[in-house]
Amino acid sequence: MATIRIGLDRLPPAAHAAVEEHTGPLLAVEEAAEGFNSEIAARVISATGTWHVKGLRTDHPRAWTQCREAAVAPFLTGLAPALHWRVEVAGWDLLGFEVLGGHHADYAPGSPDLSEVASLLRRLGETSRPGSIELRHAEQRLEHYAAHPDDLRFFAGTHLLHTDLNNTNVLVDDHALQGDRARLVDWAWATRGAAWLDAGYWVIWLIAAGHAPAAAERWAAEIPSWHTAPAEGITAFAAANANVWSEISDADPDPWTLRLATAATAWHAYRRTG
Repeated sequence: MATIRIGLDRLPPAAHAAVEEHTGPLLAVEEAAEGFNSEIAARVISATGTWHVKGLRTDHPRAWTQCREAAVAPFLTGLAPALHWRVEVAGWDLLGFEVLGGHHADYAPGSPDLSEVASLLRRLGETSRPGSIELRHAEQRLEHYAAHPDDLRFFAGTHLLHTDLNNTNVLVDDHALQGDRARLVDWAWATRGAAWLDAGYWVIWLIAAGHAPAAAERWAAEIPSWHTAPAEGITAFAAANANVWSEISDADPDPWTLRLATAATAWHAYRRTG
């Protein structure tokens, strides 16, 4: 369920002042329309720079997402917006990120963005493993959705995963060097697991964007880690995600959740019969 968004001007004065200790007096605030996890999401502009600010109350049920984004940020140089500061005051946890330019990735068949996303996922697969920071494990997240308990072994691993390959979480900068244009934002659902899982999550979004399952898997095959996945593991992952999206769409039957549920079901059907 989406978190209710509020304006930056509704922060307690102490929290607002703490932000301005990092930014200087604010000249403009542009509230963000995208995203579901943050109560505060805005681009703030001052005489000294521009930041993307995300925030939640410290007693919010998803307050852990702020801690998770702060914890993984040091591992994501060149992959995600840099985290410049964090403020925890007056019951609020606020993160100040680098502002990225560019457009949301287009996942449609034939899009030039697809190769950039593949390059991004290759680079993510090569990044440092997240050490001892607290992350949920992929097999924990999928525990109640796997078709068989034994399937969970396929999802276990030590790699840092994003797990939410929604195209609005991928920004592509047309002015950057080719092969280095895409960045992943919103690491609230960062997870530890098998290296190939992010390619698998991408498959579902590609199918939802109009790719046939076989074509979507060919894009996943551009990611080296995909080739480490056993065929039965991929099928198990497709089955688990069909169950995930069925539950989500039943609880919140918006057009986009129904589209993802249809895509996940189509992928699972392909894996069973292909």
